[in-house]
Amino acid sequence: MRKVLQFIGAKFFYNLDKKTLAQMETELKEKRGYASDTDLTVDDLKLLCDQFKIQIRKTLKKEFPDDAMAQLWGGVGAVLKSWNGKKAVSYRRIEGIPDEWGTAVNVQSMVFGNMGDTSATGVAFTRDPATGDNKFYGEWLVNAQGEDVVAGTRTPNPLNNDTRNEQNKALKSMEELYPELYRQLFDIRCKLEAHYHDMLDIEFTIQEGKLFMLQCRVGKRTGTAALNMAMDMLGEKMIDEKTAVMRVSPAQLDELLHPILDPKAEKKFEVIAKGLPAGPGGAVGRIVFNSEEAVAAAKKGESVIMVREETNPEDVEGMRAATGILTARGGMTSHAALVCRGWGKCCIVGAGALEISEAAHTMKVGGKVYKAGDVISINGTRGYVYAGAVAMMDSSENPKLQHFMKLADKFRKLGVRANADNPADAETARRFGAEGIGLFRTEHMFYGKNSEKPLFALRKMILSTTVEERVKAVKELFTFVKKDIKNTLTAMEGLPVTFRLLDPPLHEFVPSAKEARQELARALGIRLADIAKRAEGLHETNPMMGHRGVRLGITYPEVSEMQMRAILEAAAELERDGVKCKPEIMIPVTCDVAEIKFQKGLLAKVAAEVAKKFKLEKLDYLVGTMIEIPRAALLADEMAAEADFFSFGTNDLTQMTFGFSRDDIGGFLGDYLDKKLLAADPFQTIDQKGVGKLIDIAVKGGRSVKPKLKIGICGEQGGEAKSVEFCHREGLNYVSCSPFRVPIARLAAAQAAIANEK
Repeated sequence: MRKVLQFIGAKFFYNLDKKTLAQMETELKEKRGYASDTDLTVDDLKLLCDQFKIQIRKTLKKEFPDDAMAQLWGGVGAVLKSWNGKKAVSYRRIEGIPDEWGTAVNVQSMVFGNMGDTSATGVAFTRDPATGDNKFYGEWLVNAQGEDVVAGTRTPNPLNNDTRNEQNKALKSMEELYPELYRQLFDIRCKLEAHYHDMLDIEFTIQEGKLFMLQCRVGKRTGTAALNMAMDMLGEKMIDEKTAVMRVSPAQLDELLHPILDPKAEKKFEVIAKGLPAGPGGAVGRIVFNSEEAVAAAKKGESVIMVREETNPEDVEGMRAATGILTARGGMTSHAALVCRGWGKCCIVGAGALEISEAAHTMKVGGKVYKAGDVISINGTRGYVYAGAVAMMDSSENPKLQHFMKLADKFRKLGVRANADNPADAETARRFGAEGIGLFRTEHMFYGKNSEKPLFALRKMILSTTVEERVKAVKELFTFVKKDIKNTLTAMEGLPVTFRLLDPPLHEFVPSAKEARQELARALGIRLADIAKRAEGLHETNPMMGHRGVRLGITYPEVSEMQMRAILEAAAELERDGVKCKPEIMIPVTCDVAEIKFQKGLLAKVAAEVAKKFKLEKLDYLVGTMIEIPRAALLADEMAAEADFFSFGTNDLTQMTFGFSRDDIGGFLGDYLDKKLLAADPFQTIDQKGVGKLIDIAVKGGRSVKPKLKIGICGEQGGEAKSVEFCHREGLNYVSCSPFRVPIARLAAAQAAIANEK
């Protein structure tokens, strides 16, 4: 027995390849015709130990130590070294855990769950980690050690009737076999939850009829469970409102907003396999059978389902990259279930009907073989697997979620707006609780559905070489721009809408296809060769720092005037019809106050003309600027003298500050992160040391001139939790993000307010 324990311990002591060791055991079981590792005899275990010693000798070039202290220090060393192991580094990067934290080693006396039928081991949760139901949930194994439960190599027994499922319904529960020990465990469950006021993950061992508690920690849970537990515990008066708001992370809330399989569409598909619902929501994708394939597919933007016999820590990067996870073995406390639950990843485990061959890249079920690349769908909430692609749908309509969001709004101080490209985006944003539009990008009306006519008019404007040609094209374009603006203001009735004047480099809109160029030539009454010549004239070496933003309005004032007139006339018409409007005009890519003054002069002229046309004394609007160039941040006091508001364009501000092209950084950013030259992608979370310092300078500078200057951000980081907290600390008025991230920003803002209370 001692040698067997040494065998188990050495796997961890020396950080050897667990797959190799597991394979040794699997091969022996297959040779003997055993169904389970518990069928192994004493002689079998001795043989495995001898084989393992040979493996130790080959791998470490030294003998396995028999000295207990040598084993102990070997184990301590292996744990410390594991902090820099590949899977640990990958996990930290995914979870955002700092490398400098390091790891500790806890040395304690051991109890043995594998000393016969009066011994056992198990993992339990004080509430259901998948649904949040207030039911004691767990799994256990007789004559086993803790790793056997979480490894997924054996189907564990249910802890009680509440834990029964299709896979374990024939197995005895702990409540049945050991009723007195179960009552002890249940009592401990109640005491722990009453003390910590949270759902806990507990591990226990029974050694020859005596219960030992090994550890307890806050349990990982799905987003659904996190929401249900928070609201239930609030109702039970176990926690207060602030604690309830802090119990659901922005990532978990994101999970709740993720799509599910459309129930109506799902009914039309036949279930090919059933497993345990370990991760919520739905997922559709091509089958892959290993982590490398999942990562490669994700880089191509493909959705895949990673299918495995069982997962292990080496699969962590593939699990993160995959849209969903499906395993043939394992229970609700297996590695796959625990990891996916923590990430909010759609996951099904223990689908025992699956016969998986990683070597052959096949999955066999019900007599049918599915190959790598075949499409399947999984319902992680129900544990159902389907062949083919089931339609997806939004899952955000949840009364409990709506109640939770009202709680969050009760505590947040930071406003939340949305970035929008069209009226449909504005409607979506309002549905998700946006308090206005922080960035309406007028140029996006020239992309996508029904964009042909406005795009053609824009191209004529771009390729014009005389004022007369340009004015004619601008007048044609005016109708389309005004319509889009009017519909957006209608969708956001009574809420502020910030319209950014035309910003992108003009060459982006020039067609390359010969047919499109011929059509333009006919419309402009010029030769095809002239179109090519004019297009060539628009070429810029670095267009992101070229003729864009406010610079267009300075070179071509008529372009700015057209947009200003469209905004003000749309607002005037709506106000006349009883629709409240709060238009805000934002001048992009400014670097000097003189640019703002120039544009404001044009705006004043247009506003006077519109007011006269609609017989109004004045028009209500604000004019501000986007701070996205470091010089603008440094001169914020001067800029504030002419601006009603600032909005930080953190995408370009990051680009200009780092000297990184946001379009090309993907080619080398991974190297920076892997080599720890950067702690995080600065285009995903605000770089608080550099970009953050510029924001701080601009906020202080602007408000030194106008103490109540309205300031927000409208870059991609507006929906990222750490960035939202930074904006709260800086005293910004609002953040703006994509419509679907508005609830996440609302929660992050509430948590920032609670966390930073004085």
